[in-house]
Amino acid sequence: MTTILSAISRTVLSVTGAEFAKHVLLLAAACAFVFVLSLTYDLDLSLGFF
Repeated sequence: MTTILSAISRTVLSVTGAEFAKHVLLLAAACAFVFVLSLTYDLDLSLGFF
């Protein structure tokens, strides 16, 4: 348990501002993707529709 906690603390402390910003942008992109998917849930996007 101590080893896991020390590994997590080393990882958290080694994160730079640029890496943090990158992860925040990736999270925002994933949230936007899920939001768009939820909006098109009942929309028929099959090839026969077009």
